[in-house]
This record gives sequence, C-alpha cells and structure tokens, in this order.
Amino acid sequence: MENFQNLGWQILETVIYGAVGLFCMMICTFIVDLFVPYDFPKEIKEKNTAAGFIMAGIYIGVAIIIRTIIK
Repeated sequence: MENFQNLGWQILETVIYGAVGLFCMMICTFIVDLFVPYDFPKEIKEKNTAAGFIMAGIYIGVAIIIRTIIK
C-alpha cells in the first residue's frame, strides 16, 4: 500500500513539474518574441525551415535550463 502512495506522489510531482516547465517555456517564447524582430509563427507557416530550427533551439535551450533548475 505504501508503494502506491509513493507512486501517487511521484505522479503528482511529475505533473506539477511538467506544468511549471510548460509555463516557463511559454513565458520564454513570449520574451524572445518581444526582443527578436521576426515573426516566427508566420515564417514557420510559410515553410521556412530556418525559423523552425531557431524555435526548436529556443525550446531545447529553455528545456535544458528548466531541467537543471528542477533537478
């Protein structure tokens, strides 16, 4: 029974960390959009792969930072 309670807390922690991580990624994307004079969503819709790579790099960089902070 104790293992199931631990599992429940671990699942809850994972969900909370995931929500915090997604929130931080949205904030960081908003900040990048403020400072970089480039319309990434428009360029990605127009099949600009370079803009897609830049956004992917931003997401990966923020994810690495968030993972380091959480761990």
